[in-house]
Amino acid sequence: MARRKHTKRRRGRGSFGFLYKLLSVLVICTAIIAAMTLFFRVDNIVVTGQKRYTAEEIQGASGVELGSNMYLLNKYDVVRAITRELPYIEDIRVNRKLPDTLLIEVRESGRPFALVQDGSAWLISAGGKIVEQLPEGEAGQYGIISGCELLAPSVGTSLALATEYASQQASLLALLEALDNAGLTENVDGIRLDELSYLKMDYVGRFTVRMAYGADYEWELKKLTATLADEKIQSNMTGTIDLRLESDRVFLIPGER
Repeated sequence: MARRKHTKRRRGRGSFGFLYKLLSVLVICTAIIAAMTLFFRVDNIVVTGQKRYTAEEIQGASGVELGSNMYLLNKYDVVRAITRELPYIEDIRVNRKLPDTLLIEVRESGRPFALVQDGSAWLISAGGKIVEQLPEGEAGQYGIISGCELLAPSVGTSLALATEYASQQASLLALLEALDNAGLTENVDGIRLDELSYLKMDYVGRFTVRMAYGADYEWELKKLTATLADEKIQSNMTGTIDLRLESDRVFLIPGER
């Protein structure tokens, strides 16, 4: 009987010990949360990488106010808010710098291309996002994408071509990215998707460049750059450059565009 009573007392002490430990953990967690709420507040917002937009515009679009708690901020909500309000921003990184600074690093899209449809010029970034809608008459200052049709275009959304151009869409997006990575976007006067077997790119005001759909455009652009750097290509020459050969050779048809 005495042994049973001793066992019950030990179990009681064990249960009390567990509750004491649980209560201690809760108190510690509450203290930590209270400290974070009281001390880690946003007193500074530092924006870097902007060109088109001002730091004030980006801060306003973020929805973050001075005095907000650093750790209660959802960084993904901040990113979504900025890209929704400021479509020319292609990439965003949001980081906390203790004790009181929020860092917002942005990368804006470069020169967009224009696709004219229904009286509007829809500007498309290298990342494949529709960044602006302009009157058709203002399209001339951009490289023109033609031979295809946008599906329900809207500023801030990703490029989507009508169903019958689905096969061209992937190649167009890959080419835009390759041009941006190579720093060649400014050289392109137009991209034409009207041919079903290959796409055409109007380049530096002098050449039409033929490339296969689904090609490795990073490599194709390297071949193109090397060709135009060859001393055999005179500054007054025009023509068609065909990059569809499987070898590294480039076929040039002088004068024909």
